[in-house]
Parts: sequence; structure tokens; C-alpha cells
Amino acid sequence: MTCKEKNKLTWKTTISASMANYIDAGSIVAGAAGLSLWTSYLHMTDMRLGLLSALSSNAVSAAIGALIGGYICDKYGRKLVYNCSMLFYMFGMLFIIFSQNFGMMLTGYIIVGLSVGADIPASWTTIAEGAPAKERAKHCGTAQLAWSAGPIIVLILSVALGNLGLLGSRIVFGHLFVVALITWLIRRTLPESESWLVQKEKEKQLEAKGQFQKVTIKDILKPVNFKSILFLLGVYLFWNLAAGTMGFFMPLIYQTVGKVSSQQANLLQAVLFGFTAIGTYFIFMKLGDKVSRKVLYAAAAIMAIGAWSIFLLPASSMNASMLVIFVIVNGLSFGFGAQPFYQLWASELFPTKYRATAQGVMFFVVRIALGIWSFIIPSIMSKAGFQLAAAFMVGFLIISGIIGVVFAPKTSGRTLEAIEKERYGEINV
Repeated sequence: MTCKEKNKLTWKTTISASMANYIDAGSIVAGAAGLSLWTSYLHMTDMRLGLLSALSSNAVSAAIGALIGGYICDKYGRKLVYNCSMLFYMFGMLFIIFSQNFGMMLTGYIIVGLSVGADIPASWTTIAEGAPAKERAKHCGTAQLAWSAGPIIVLILSVALGNLGLLGSRIVFGHLFVVALITWLIRRTLPESESWLVQKEKEKQLEAKGQFQKVTIKDILKPVNFKSILFLLGVYLFWNLAAGTMGFFMPLIYQTVGKVSSQQANLLQAVLFGFTAIGTYFIFMKLGDKVSRKVLYAAAAIMAIGAWSIFLLPASSMNASMLVIFVIVNGLSFGFGAQPFYQLWASELFPTKYRATAQGVMFFVVRIALGIWSFIIPSIMSKAGFQLAAAFMVGFLIISGIIGVVFAPKTSGRTLEAIEKERYGEINV
């Protein structure tokens, strides 16, 4: 295979794996965009609304899927997981598209969440393992672009189909089914991760010598890994509590706090993710392999904290212009902040033999925490007002920002094998 052909295959793998982010964010935002319609149609109380959010791809079901998917990914291969996950996703999406009652909607959300959760560690691992060492941020950033594109297209469709009411929302979910189908067809033609194949060959050789030892939870929680897990959870968990709230509830918040219409709220959210794409492409993908990652991360953290602080202002001062400022600043910060850096670092800081498993464990913890928060947040907003909720968001982002800036690893431009050797020494399994 020529260098040109190899580069083309690498990008094909990166893009198809990145679609996990598209359908993850797309499914969350599709629910958010039509939330008021589905709430009315299904007669959802705060309790049901919290349950739907908590058990969706935004939280608990994705957490469980990641825990299972990460383990299968390391044991049986990356390709098995990110192919099969699309089939489950499409099956769950059918429940949502044709929902006639709350039970159908909840079932669909749970199945979709399980499939998305399983896909994330497999896809993120596949991207990192296939990317050139000096372009790893660029390739990982592609997943962040997909994470932006999903909501943008979902929200634009929601605005365009707004006059169709609930039918429009069903069509929006339907487009995610089609995207998953196309992704599944493309992924079937892709090869397995070379890093995983090499690791499995090593394991076979050691097994023949009677020297092979299975990976256990003790391996994942050994001191060198436990420190990385605490660091990565500190970065991603606290950031995700704010981001997850925004992803599912923000259109409703725009309407409540900013007094805008449902279609205007969806348009604002689409613009936000548009700025996320700009931040991802022009800052993270262009500079993430060339300049100090700590500086980039710090800048994004400060922007996110400043954006959310807008909602701490008195309700009387809130207007459309304040919402626009939030959309631009927070949107840009998303593009080169905690999520793309977490995806990058989570793949760099663990060895091939349990890289996806470790990601699955962390994603499980993060989404479980978000599930608990998502169950509580509707009551906080309805009973205490959004200012209190916003104060929590600012606090979460400050914690995430400090941890990321202080403990950011120096891994830029290095191969995964070199990073692994430095952290673990000469290991064979």
C-alpha cells in the first residue's frame, strides 16, 4: 500500500469512527429540540422528564454501554463493537421514531444510549491508534467536528420542520437512523486496528510460553493508571455536567430565561454548535499538534466559565443579545476544550491491551454522574430558578479547568508506543 493510499484509508477510518459522535450528540439534541412537543404529547411530568434524560444516551444507558463495549473492544476487537453498535442504534431509533407512549420513547432512548455508549470507546480508540503521532489531535478533532455537525443538522432540520409539529421531530430522529445505516455500511469495509492486532499476536506468543496473564481490574487501577483516571475524570466529569445539561435542556432554558420562541431557541443552539465546529477546526485541529496544549485548554476553560457566568446576572438583564454572547463564547470553547482533550488524553495515557476498557470505565462514571444530575436538574430549575443551576455549572467548569491546566500531560507528537513505554516500561501484555 502506498503512502497516499494508507493516508486515505486512515482518514476514511477516522471519519467513519467519528460518526459515533455525530449520532451521540444528534440523538441528545434531537430529543432536546422536540422536548416541549414530546412533553405535551406524552404528558410528561418533571419526574418522567428527569427519568428520560437520566436513562438516555445523555447519561445512564450510555454509561452501561461504554462499560460493556470497552471490555468487548479490547477482548474481541474494535471493529466488532463499532459495527454491531450501529445495528442496535438503528433498532432503538425505530422505537423513538414511532413512539406512541412514554414506554416506547423510554425504551428507544435506553437502546440508543447503550449502543452509543458501546461505540464511543471503540471509535475513539480506533481513531487514536490509526492516527499519525504528529497528527493525532487533528484526527481526534474530526470526532469533535462530528459532535458539532450532528446537533447543527438536527437543529436546522428542527427549525425547517417546525411547522409539522411532532411529525417534524419524528423525521429528525429518522435522519439519524439513515446516518447510522450509512455509517454501518462504510464501517464494514474497514480493517481492524493494527495496534490491537499486534497486541493480540503478542498475547498469543506469551500464552504459548505459559507467560500470559489476563487483564484484571487491579491492572486498570494500579497507581500509574489510577492517577490518570482521577485526572481524566476531573477534566471530563465536571465539564460534562455542564455540557450535558446544555445538550439536553438548553433550548428549553433559552425559551424560559431569554423569552425566545422554540424555533429561535433551536436556531441559537445550532449557531452555538457552528462556533464549536469553528473552534475545533481552526484551533484544536490546526494547533493541537503544534502549540502548548495546556495553553489551549486554559483558554477554552476561561471562555466556558465566562460564558456560563452570564446566567448569574439578574433575570431582568437577560435578553437575546446576552444569549448570543453565550452562544458564541461557549460554542468556541467547546471546540478546543475539555471534550476533545479528554478524548485525546484518554487514548494516550493507557496501553493497547486495556485502552478501550479504561475509557469505558471512565465514560461509565461520567455518564452515571450526569444521569443523577439530569434527574435532579429539572426540579432545581423549576423550584429554585436557573440562576442556582447556572452557579453549579460555573463551579463545575472551574474545577475542570484547574485540573486540566495543572495536570495536563506532555504527550504531543509522540507515538502511543513511546508514551506506553515511558509510563509502563518494557511491558509485553
